[in-house]
Amino acid sequence: MDTLLTNKTLIAAFIAFVLAQFLKIVINLLLNKELNIKSGFDTGGMPSSHTATVSAVTTCVFILHGAGSTLFAVTLILSIIVIYDAVGVRRAAGRHAKVLNEWSKILSESFEHGFKPEDLKTLLGHTYPQVFAGVVLGCTSGILVTFYL
Repeated sequence: MDTLLTNKTLIAAFIAFVLAQFLKIVINLLLNKELNIKSGFDTGGMPSSHTATVSAVTTCVFILHGAGSTLFAVTLILSIIVIYDAVGVRRAAGRHAKVLNEWSKILSESFEHGFKPEDLKTLLGHTYPQVFAGVVLGCTSGILVTFYL
């Protein structure tokens, strides 16, 4: 258990994730002038916590094991997949959910009984700036934890 609690890569990933989720609350507060704690538990938003987490892991592995290591290659490939998913697949799914929600409302207005629309979650993926902010946050977390912890 001690080894797990002193694992710099795991610590950096955890810090990056928690900080990204906390920043979502702060950014929401600054932009919308309302404290919405729920935004810290939602997917999507600024910055991308998925991207921050995998970037922290990849940065730590790079520093600790080098660019030529198999472990770095694996973490880099997995990070690329997660980031691609966050900006591509999940964002497209969010757009689809928005269209489906609109169609559900139209159908519910057409049928008096028997159809009760249930809104799908639309904020699933990330924009490029949200992903970029996640990369910066994750790399910074990885560097700081690796060198100063």
